[in-house]
Amino acid sequence: MTIHIVKVPDIGEGIAEVELVEWRVRPGDAVEADQPLADVMTDKATVEVPSPVSGKVVAANGKPGDKLAVGSELARLETGAASDADTREPAPAGSSTRAQVSPPSAPQRSAAPNEKALASPSVRRHARELGIELAQVRGTGPEGRIVHGDIVQHAARGSAKPAVAQRYVERNGEHAMPVIGMRRQIAQHMQASLRIPHFTYVEEVDVTELEALRSKVNDRFAASRRRITILPFLMRAIVLAVQTFPQMNARFDEEKGIVTRYDAVHLGVATQTDAGLTVPVVRHAESRDLWASAAEVARLAAAARAGKATRDELSGSTITITSLGPLGGIVTTPVINAPEVAIIGVNRIVERPVVHMSAIVPRRLMNLSSSFDHRVIDGAQAAEFVQALRGYLECPALLFVE
Repeated sequence: MTIHIVKVPDIGEGIAEVELVEWRVRPGDAVEADQPLADVMTDKATVEVPSPVSGKVVAANGKPGDKLAVGSELARLETGAASDADTREPAPAGSSTRAQVSPPSAPQRSAAPNEKALASPSVRRHARELGIELAQVRGTGPEGRIVHGDIVQHAARGSAKPAVAQRYVERNGEHAMPVIGMRRQIAQHMQASLRIPHFTYVEEVDVTELEALRSKVNDRFAASRRRITILPFLMRAIVLAVQTFPQMNARFDEEKGIVTRYDAVHLGVATQTDAGLTVPVVRHAESRDLWASAAEVARLAAAARAGKATRDELSGSTITITSLGPLGGIVTTPVINAPEVAIIGVNRIVERPVVHMSAIVPRRLMNLSSSFDHRVIDGAQAAEFVQALRGYLECPALLFVE
């Protein structure tokens, strides 16, 4: 027997420490080479730490939420022979993604009465929403880990507790929820962003013509390409508008007192995931047509929601779009994605009667709620920029004329 020490991996880019998000194993568990041991996070990118050898876990250092120095001891594995640690090539640190394919013959078991079921935070939340006790669920993942499919199957068998109406009954429970992992990263980033003096400007945009064009484009090309939302049109409008207002496509280094403007438009697209808000980046939006923009947004959103987005895909944006879709409300106050200086917020589209060409007619209207860093962007500049966006969106032919 020999002991193999697994160290916190060096994820690169000068990262000195990572946050331990979740253990995939516990002391006493048997593991195979390349099996995930734990999830660690830096910024908003989550990386799995795989086991470099087969063996048994004898020590797991740290608990979720702890900060661990790169190179420090993460876990200890007892291997069957000394040669196990020496002959097997270690898996590159951070090379695997969060999504791993479970072996076809993964064991199924339920947690023992006093044993904590193996499940990710999102799976636990899923179970709570359905009123399911995880201890009663048979896990099909590695080492009996419970996955979303297990919850769905358990609920389909009628094992979920029925919802009980408890109107007018006192409730006195308290539930302390640790702010760790993605939620802590979001909290820290929001705190830094809100130190920026924001200036928010809201403008109503008549998108009737744009919606008519979008409908015709989808009718003609949806079968051969993909259906597109209003977002690619707004992306194109931003690309064109920042040519006139380059100060909007910028990042401000407050420590050095330098604003860097960019020719490339790297558009951040705020995306809601089970773990929290992330901002994947559509790089070089200026080089993409409507369908290429839509495809890249869809790819990045899927990667972010699956926890597979890389560090590079979650950093480097120069200006951000945020939208709550149908929940967009009438007006919002978007928080700037520091160190950027501008963020464009999309509110929901509503149909209202409007005086148009001397007649009262139904028109489709949408507000843009946009925020700017008032340290480097004046109010008049912000208003002119939003009016330029409005001009492109109300006369969409201009999006394709340069």
